[in-house]
Amino acid sequence: MELDFVLSKEEKGPAGKTELIYDLAIIGGGPAGMTAAVYAARKKLKTLLISKDLGGQVLWTTEVENYMGYQYIQGRQLMDKFKEQVRQFPIDQEIGEEVQKLSKDEKFFAILTRTGKKFRAKAVIIASGKRSRPLNVPGEKRLIGRGVSYCSICDAPFFEGKEVAVIGGGNSAFEAALDLVKIASRIYLIDIASSWRADSILVEQIEKEKKKVTFFPAHRIKEIEGKDKLQGMTIESSNRKETKHLSVQGVFIEIGLVPNSEFARSLVKLNQIGEIVVDCSNHTSIPGLFAAGDVSSVPEKQIIIAAGEGAKATLIAHQYLMRLK
Repeated sequence: MELDFVLSKEEKGPAGKTELIYDLAIIGGGPAGMTAAVYAARKKLKTLLISKDLGGQVLWTTEVENYMGYQYIQGRQLMDKFKEQVRQFPIDQEIGEEVQKLSKDEKFFAILTRTGKKFRAKAVIIASGKRSRPLNVPGEKRLIGRGVSYCSICDAPFFEGKEVAVIGGGNSAFEAALDLVKIASRIYLIDIASSWRADSILVEQIEKEKKKVTFFPAHRIKEIEGKDKLQGMTIESSNRKETKHLSVQGVFIEIGLVPNSEFARSLVKLNQIGEIVVDCSNHTSIPGLFAAGDVSSVPEKQIIIAAGEGAKATLIAHQYLMRLK
């Protein structure tokens, strides 16, 4: 459509055009966003779900063993279940769109996407999740997709029989190493900290693979090397006394996540790491604006917590909308 806003019969906009004003817009299509959308539809709210994809970070997860109802399920399979449920309801979806800016006038929130689409809503839930944190070292950006990866689930099969490095010392790094141990010929596990931060069960599993895994705690990445494709990397000890070259063909960066909150930075209060600050009822610093899932300041980033927070955010948003009437 070429109109500034999708048309309906709710509000008269500029030049007498009729604009669709959504009751609720949900930004993000992971577990929090999809659950929020289902709850909104069940409350008969006119709902927009807008997201780059459906599934979010769970699409990067191979095995899920702690989501109730499933003793074991693959991440993509679980998100397919979520998608099936969303499809049962009349929810307007803009998938493949990335929000560039969220603002608010006297009455409504305005959403602008990077492709220029505009939407308005009486209330908004931000459930945009997080994205991989870059190392910001020489060679990294140039070699993304040419040996540098942020997703072992996506790219591990391309490195069968090759030497790879996994950067990080938390759960995501050890999970990536477990994915790769079945495929790669050798894995170098590197982290700047001197001790691992991953859950003990993951550390124990990797330690059983010492024939294939070499550990480099207290080391940092100095440079990722190669022009058109990855040719190796240089690491050095934290005290800078030892430098070592590793002839790897793949580098998997697993050093944490960054909240996808930039589009709302000028509107809502964020904490020191960029998460949207919420109270126990998902309220942000702006009335009518709620946040749920990993983008919010709620502790413990888990699929089941994100889904629960998405449901709660919609129920609280519904109460807010009822008061508007």
